Amino acid sequence: MDKAQQKIEALEEEIAQVKYDLEHLIDYAITYFKALKEQFGKGRERKTEIRAFEDIVATKVVIRNNKLYVNSKEGFIGTGLKDAEYVTDCSDIDDIICFTKEGIMKVVKVDSKVFIGKNIIYAGILKKNDKRTIYNLMYQNGKAGNIYMKRFNVTSYTRDREYNVGTEKTGVKVLYFSANPNGEAEIVTVYLRQTGKKKKLKFDVDFADMDIKGRRSRGNLVSKHPVKKIELKEEGVSTLKPRKIWFDEVVKRLNVDGRGEFLGEFKGEDRILLVTQDGICKTIVPELTTHFNQEYIIMEKWIPEKPLAAIYWEGEKQRYYVKRFVIENPEREERIITDHKDSQLELVATSPHPVIEIEYRKPRGKAAKPNDEIHLEEFIAVKGITAMGNQLTTETVNQINLLPSIVEVEMEKDNNEQEEDQKPENEGDTKDLTQGSLFDQ
Repeated sequence: MDKAQQKIEALEEEIAQVKYDLEHLIDYAITYFKALKEQFGKGRERKTEIRAFEDIVATKVVIRNNKLYVNSKEGFIGTGLKDAEYVTDCSDIDDIICFTKEGIMKVVKVDSKVFIGKNIIYAGILKKNDKRTIYNLMYQNGKAGNIYMKRFNVTSYTRDREYNVGTEKTGVKVLYFSANPNGEAEIVTVYLRQTGKKKKLKFDVDFADMDIKGRRSRGNLVSKHPVKKIELKEEGVSTLKPRKIWFDEVVKRLNVDGRGEFLGEFKGEDRILLVTQDGICKTIVPELTTHFNQEYIIMEKWIPEKPLAAIYWEGEKQRYYVKRFVIENPEREERIITDHKDSQLELVATSPHPVIEIEYRKPRGKAAKPNDEIHLEEFIAVKGITAMGNQLTTETVNQINLLPSIVEVEMEKDNNEQEEDQKPENEGDTKDLTQGSLFDQ
């Protein structure tokens, strides 16, 4: 009877547990799968990553595995012209834009051999709806015509159709041409031919003084006299508005649509600073097609003159080291910690006035050493990026924390005070003002 009673009680407990699990199915399922993972998951960890997909645009992700060549004199472009001049890598679905010395613009699909027209002066890949690539042009409008200059982009076109960059149908001659991926505007020197008693035969022209208009516009008058030659005097900088760029953590891509973390406003020459947990530091051009496969502890707009501070565990010395440096070569990838297998990056600070707090480990049977607050700007000078740096401390460290600097706190306080001063005195009465008869009307 005792055994039977024990069995009945055990069954009643199981029934009660089953009823409870049925009422809490989500919690039960989580516990069940955790048990499965603990029992069978060792050595079978996930090797893939769960991530949302963005809308894929074929022209942005296609692999450019073909090489484009141009025979400028004969007027041919294509991937099959192996003996001609190399232009760029391309894919089978790219559009190619070309300009000739006679002022002809033409857009064609990539092929093994395509005839454009003799005396090709430019050939490149045309991105769809690209408003940032600006073409700077000086041309003679017709035979013995005036010299004009203009700046334009190409956002609409019909493939295989010839467009004239001038307003005259014949006799157009291109005297100067440049294609600028970020709207750069250079300064050129114009040399005129000696005609009559004209004294001023040389003057400079700045493309930055011109507005960007359509391809069909005539442009601004440069001279009514014949031009001998035009030379580049000074490379230009971008004249376009800075582009606001965000990073979308979900799809690991940059965008201009406001999704994710705001990185800043970027001009043509600006770059993004990237630092990995492995101690790799580099800068990249903010191309929207870039896919970020690694995890970065620092991703922000790079300011060349602002030094970085890094604290790392040096594997051979078995000590924490600190260094401050600036990136000397933005095109090169650098390792900012030593090559020892046990070296590990602790933290990186991009603040101009970094402050850290060191928490020391309490020795057994002794009182804990008080935390130290260190201003890295005073602790170590800026050195080369490959320097080891200075030893941070000889004590056993429990934790290192990055603190806001006094300068940053004061700046934030001043900004908040300025915002308060700029608020109208009757700001709190706004709601009451909208409830009168005038508002109702």
